[in-house]
Amino acid sequence: MLEHLIEWDQAAFGLINGTWHNDFLDVILPYWRNKKTWIPLYALLLLIIGKDRGFKTVWVLIIIGLTIGLSDQVSSQWIKKTIERIRPCNDTNLGAVRELVPCGGGYSFTSSHATNHFAFAMQLFLLFRLNWQKRYFVLLFFWAGLIAYSQVYVGVHYPLDVTMGAILGCFLAWIVYWATAWLGIIKKIWS
Repeated sequence: MLEHLIEWDQAAFGLINGTWHNDFLDVILPYWRNKKTWIPLYALLLLIIGKDRGFKTVWVLIIIGLTIGLSDQVSSQWIKKTIERIRPCNDTNLGAVRELVPCGGGYSFTSSHATNHFAFAMQLFLLFRLNWQKRYFVLLFFWAGLIAYSQVYVGVHYPLDVTMGAILGCFLAWIVYWATAWLGIIKKIWS
């Protein structure tokens, strides 16, 4: 079973990284996955939330910080160091891999980019789903999904790395949300 899953994952990687490539995405997706590209988005979200919540935005930032901190630690420090899956761009058994960004020496499973961005999207969705128009925060899942796809496209992760990272990020955001709700922090945002 695991062998078939790995074969499927490698075949899907070959499609995304190789067969489905085009010149436009070769230029765009390396930037799309770069966290510095999104500083204006983070600033815009901070302004929107700050305008609506005022000083209570500090609580939102604390919750987002806890969420990203937890998701990054679980993904990069616990899971990657336990599983030790080699990145596709470092896997000599794979053959030609199109590396559009430097490969890096860390492990592949799970994708911390996917984990962290889905955790961020999920946490904002959970925090604001009842009070603002959900559709705007649902767009963050599309954004996080494109970042995850980009990780495969540029050659640094397998599809299963980003899929499991997305699931993990959403789950960890949910845990932080319910823990902070239990502690009464969520109420402070909306009181």
